[in-house]
Parts: sequence; C-alpha cells; structure tokens
Amino acid sequence: MPDEETTKADEPTPPGVRAQILSTEHWSLLATRSLAWSESFSRASWFVTVVSAAVVALALVADSTDFGAGFRVFALLIIPVLVIIGIATVIRLVQLNAEDVEVVAGMNRLRRGYLDIAPELEKYFVTGHGEDIAGVMRTYGARRTRVPATQYLSSIALLVSVIVAVLVGALAGIVAGALGSALVVSLVVGLVTGLAALALVVLLVVRHVRRTWAARN
Repeated sequence: MPDEETTKADEPTPPGVRAQILSTEHWSLLATRSLAWSESFSRASWFVTVVSAAVVALALVADSTDFGAGFRVFALLIIPVLVIIGIATVIRLVQLNAEDVEVVAGMNRLRRGYLDIAPELEKYFVTGHGEDIAGVMRTYGARRTRVPATQYLSSIALLVSVIVAVLVGALAGIVAGALGSALVVSLVVGLVTGLAALALVVLLVVRHVRRTWAARN
C-alpha cells in the first residue's frame, strides 16, 4: 500500500486537472483585483464627497460670518481633518496600486502555466505571461519595457494628492491671515505651501511606485 501511494504521488498531474487548478486560481486573482479596483474608486469618491460637503459648509459659514473670525475658526477645525483623511486615502490607494501589480504578476505566472500545458496557444495570448516589467506592462496594455511617466501621473492616488495639496495650501493661507498677514502675503504663503506639499506627496508616491516595480526587474 505505501508503494502504491508513493507511485501515485510521483505520477504527473493530468493536463486537464492542472488547467482546472490554474483556472480556479486565475478567477480568484481576478476577483481580488476587481475588489481592489472597487475599493480604489470607492475611497477616492468618498474623499471627494467629503471635501465637497466641507466646501459647501465653509461657504455657508463664510456667508453668515462675512469671512470673519467664526469662519477662520471653523476652517481651522475642518480643513486639518480633511487633510488627515486625504493623506490616509492616498496611503491606501498607493497600497492598492502595489497590490494590483502583484496580482497582475501572479496572473501572468498562471498564464505561463497554461502555456506549459499547451505551448502552441502562445500566439493567441494578448496579455503578458512574464513577471518582469515588460510582461506586466503588456498585461496593462502598454508595449513598454519600463514603467512610463504616465503610470505615475494618471494614478488615482496622485489625483487625490492634488486635492490634499490644495487643502494644505488653503490651510496655510488661512493661518497666515489669522496671524495678521496681508492678503497678498497669505496668498503667497498658501501657494508656496501647497506646491511644496504636492511636490512632497508626488515624491513619496513615485518612490513607492518605483520600489514596487523594482521587484519586477
């Protein structure tokens, strides 16, 4: 009996069973990727909704207080909360982007498993079956051997980062005004702070994206 069990364990898995196992894992990764994209859009939409509601509230307070002390107090309370929520949203979106790259690489590995079973089908595969940058980018629909700049600039995380930078700039301008600075000075402070915040966030996002893709080299 032990010899029979050992013999069965040493026998190669039939191609049909291998294909079924690979396809099950493939569908599991597809579902995981779908959930990740859904979470990305949901988080970005929720953040934009919160910011929109806060802007409406700020407008109502500004109208009732004529941009007086009450408006500044309310703005100094609400905008930092929005900034914190925005930073948390950006962090999670960047994490989801990294997870998506790993899932796509895993799906490419499974496609290579399909090709091991039926190598003659390679010419019919539109997406990639390699785990390097070229293979992953092919699955994303880009015929490139390196990550293009648009991969950074068109991400949802970067778009949310722009909103966060605007909020940081507005907060800095309001603080400068509350400290007695002139309008022009407050505008300059807000603009410079906002641009600095955007540059910092973009730098951190790009660094994280490059670190994620570096594993694919």
